[in-house]
Amino acid sequence: MRIAVLMTNTDESAFSTRWPKDGEKFPAMIRKVRPEWAFEVYPVKDGVFPDTLAGLDGVLITGSPHSVNAGDAWVTRLFALIREVWAAGLPMFGACFGHQAIAKALGGSVGPNPGGWVFGLVEQRFADGCVLPLYASHSEQVTRLPKGAEAIASGPDCAVAGFVMGPAVLTTQYHPEMTPQFMAALVEHLADALPNDVTERARQSLVKEANMAAMAERIALFYEGKSA
Repeated sequence: MRIAVLMTNTDESAFSTRWPKDGEKFPAMIRKVRPEWAFEVYPVKDGVFPDTLAGLDGVLITGSPHSVNAGDAWVTRLFALIREVWAAGLPMFGACFGHQAIAKALGGSVGPNPGGWVFGLVEQRFADGCVLPLYASHSEQVTRLPKGAEAIASGPDCAVAGFVMGPAVLTTQYHPEMTPQFMAALVEHLADALPNDVTERARQSLVKEANMAAMAERIALFYEGKSA
């Protein structure tokens, strides 16, 4: 498999530079279950996009603290690429910002979380009965699905924590690429910027760890056309 990673994370803070970029995190996650797969990283947030979809087996869109509603030129260009990927029938996975960008580009809507920030370890509950602990960090969510999309998961204060569109789109509102060490550091990094109750709930949630490998397997099976 040859997967294009569209890197959307705009965080260039000193904190961010101490950790692997998303263009490293997502491949590392999937290589836990498919070590032979190849990845090509495109920092679309810097205006670097694939010249062609030819030769690709799939597309992956990362998370970001940026908003899909910001109206930036690179976000508008990303929406156009998402529609191109969708029209080509190429498997496309999105996490957090990627989840929201796919929804908005294909006709859905994204808005603020009614209950404010969702932060820390949460349970993603799938329609098939599977429950996976994953890390969350979002203040916006998908409020209306594109035509033809089906919600396949929910989470705390988030009715659409993941959706599919036929066999070619799979998303999650959460961050399967984040390690326990990174999430613990992120909670402390944002402590002064977020309400105290949000930070305390996040800290308390970290007594458990996310199941990265299980979500990575779901994503890999999706790209292989075996499961959504």
